[in-house]
Order: sequence, then C-alpha cells, then structure tokens
Amino acid sequence: MEMELEGGSNGQETAARAPPPPALPWMVQLQLYIIVAVGRIAMSRSGTVHRRFFSAIDRSARTSARSDKNGVRSADVTVDASRGLWARVFSPSQASAPLPVLVYFHGGAFTLLSASSIPYDDMCRRFCHGLGAVVVSVNYRLAPEHRCPAAYDDGVDVLRHLASAGLPDDVAVPVDLSRCFLAGDSAGGNIVHHVAQRWTGGMAPSSPTILRLAGAILIQPFFGGEARTGSEERLDGKAWVVTVRDSDWAWRAFLPEGADRNHPAAHVTDESADLADGFPPAMVVVGGLDPLQDWQRQYAGVLDKKGKVVQLEEFDEAIHGFFWFPELPETGKLTAKMKAFMESSA
Repeated sequence: MEMELEGGSNGQETAARAPPPPALPWMVQLQLYIIVAVGRIAMSRSGTVHRRFFSAIDRSARTSARSDKNGVRSADVTVDASRGLWARVFSPSQASAPLPVLVYFHGGAFTLLSASSIPYDDMCRRFCHGLGAVVVSVNYRLAPEHRCPAAYDDGVDVLRHLASAGLPDDVAVPVDLSRCFLAGDSAGGNIVHHVAQRWTGGMAPSSPTILRLAGAILIQPFFGGEARTGSEERLDGKAWVVTVRDSDWAWRAFLPEGADRNHPAAHVTDESADLADGFPPAMVVVGGLDPLQDWQRQYAGVLDKKGKVVQLEEFDEAIHGFFWFPELPETGKLTAKMKAFMESSA
C-alpha cells in the first residue's frame, strides 16, 4: 500500500493533474447546491449555528416498527436523557445467524445534522440491508454548544451502553457484539478514530464484556492541521461541499476555545499521533475530488507506519459526501467494500 505522508509530499504533482469534475446527475447537483447553501447560511460568521433556520430545512425521518421494502425497521434508544444522548437502531426483520453491529457517527462538520436527518436515516437503512448488520446511528451532541471532547465522550458512552444493556427489545434478530464495528463519515470519521482510540486505550469497562471492536471504517474522515495540503490548495472552491473556509469554521466551532488546527483532535496525521496497542483494523475511504483527501491518506500512512492493519480505498471520481446518493456508482461500490472489510475483520 502506497502512502502519501505528512506535508503533502506530492502536492505539486497532485496540483498538476487535477481531475475534471464528474458528470453528476442534475438532481444530485441540485440537492448538493441546496445542502451547501443552507449549511453555509446556518454557519454564522460569529461562530454560532442558526439552529431554528437549519431545523426548518433539516427534515427528520420517523422510526418505524414496520419493515420497509428491504425488510429494515427502526427504533430509537435513549442512552442518557440528561444530555439528550440517544441512538437510532436499524435492524432487519429476520436473520438466520447472529449479525454484526455497526455503530455509526454522522457527518456535518461536528455542528449540523442528526441521526434522524433523512439522508442519514436513508443511508443507515441501506447499510443495514446491504451489509447484513444491525446499525446503531449515534445522535451525539453538536458544537459549538458542546465542543470537543463532548462528541467523543458520547461515542464511548454509547459503546458502554451497548456493552451493559445490549440492544433494545425492538431488535428481533440475534446479534454478535464481539463483531462490533465503528463507522462514520467526515466529522463522524474523525469521531470514529477518537472513540476507537479511547475505547482501546483504557476507557472500555474493566470487567469482561462481550463487546469487541472488530474494526473501524472512516469514510472521508475530517482531519486537518495548520498547514495546507496540496489537495486543499488544488480543489478549494472547485469541488463540491467542502472549502478551506468551511473547514476552518468547523474547527473553530468544535475545538476548545483558543486551540488551533494542530490540536490532537484535528491533527492525528503525523507520527506523534497516539495509538493504543489494541487499535482495531481500519478501512479509510478517500475521494479523488475531496479537498480533505491528503489528510486522509496521511492518516492511513500513520496507521501503517505504526503497525496497524489499514485498508486504503480510493474512489477517484468521488466528491465529499458521495455516499448520500444511491444513484452514484461509487455508493454501491462503497457498501461492497465495507461488507468485504467487515467479513475479513470479524
């Protein structure tokens, strides 16, 4: 596996071979335009989020005890009512053998969206059906009201809840918590790393537990640093969804007051990154039209150098957030790659 490490070692070469934008279906382009426009209006210059405005656009899906066309049902489970921590559980109506569990963390720059947002409800239903897994989508607390490390704390506490209480009675199929995978996209991919690190670094229950982290799937994870990478410079303002300005805003909203982008929450892409001995096998998904791609490759390179099992999956024509759209060919390929990774890591 070839890696591009810290400092954008191939930045000039990358800049010289900028790929043409993909021919996205017009409905995808329209949805992206609306998503990006609404998100940028919600993210105010003062560093706050216009929650009332965004909630009017961010439509929520309801749970359903009845199976959908793919045999998937959903239910919400409360983890800690005092802080509004809950998760949405997606399960098939039947299974002949115990299923793995995929604990999912949604994206949204640490500040937007939820486990009930329609795009994530739809996506987790597809994962449940396509992966043959029970999906637990975590509704973690959002910044800037709840800065780092609130989202990481929430992720660990959801794992503790699963380890002690298991899944709700609404889940009618058998599960195997020794095959528990973490997955997340963008900011959720960042959370996956830090939850896995905390869990395997000493925050798992001291008493024996049936929950075992079998793997981590980071889909276009959101990492960064004070330096600018070649892909950030090459694609800034030219790629869908992410710009340098957007990324900087998100880090200011999420990181502790006064911290810069070299804070350990953001900058886990050099050899000083702390990794627990038991850090699970990881799959890192990179899109060729994502400005964050250099950070993601650097992260995979760090895992590899530190002796961790890492699988780097490249989708050359993938924009940031491609997985929201089932009509894009990369989305089906991603599910197939995730399924193969889970089967090989269990």
